[in-house]
Amino acid sequence: MKKSILVIDADKDQCRGLCELLEKGQFNAMPLFSTDTLEKSIKETVCQAIFWDIDTVPADNRTIRDLTLKFPGVYFFCLSSHRFHPELKDAICYHIYACINRPVDPDELFYWLRSIEENEADPKYQPEA
Repeated sequence: MKKSILVIDADKDQCRGLCELLEKGQFNAMPLFSTDTLEKSIKETVCQAIFWDIDTVPADNRTIRDLTLKFPGVYFFCLSSHRFHPELKDAICYHIYACINRPVDPDELFYWLRSIEENEADPKYQPEA
């Protein structure tokens, strides 16, 4: 089964736009407009990565930490038009793979996704269990 990328964004047009960009890059993208079904979606879609727009769907350190510990093979990204998020300091330092500024630069987006694929293809790389 092909792994999926979940896009969490309450702005439906913006969410669908990022999903379309990912699909053009040959990634299986799934839009989510809230975190209500996030855990279920991670399990059902063999999730590889999550792009979470923290400007439209609030996040906190505990939620992100708990999710990354529960799903260690999933890469968490934050999307935001703001440069600083002191309220997410711990999550950004320890649990979020990268923060991407809005508007999303396709080259940067695909760079991060290629780096994930390289990590997963590296036999020395073993995600924490």
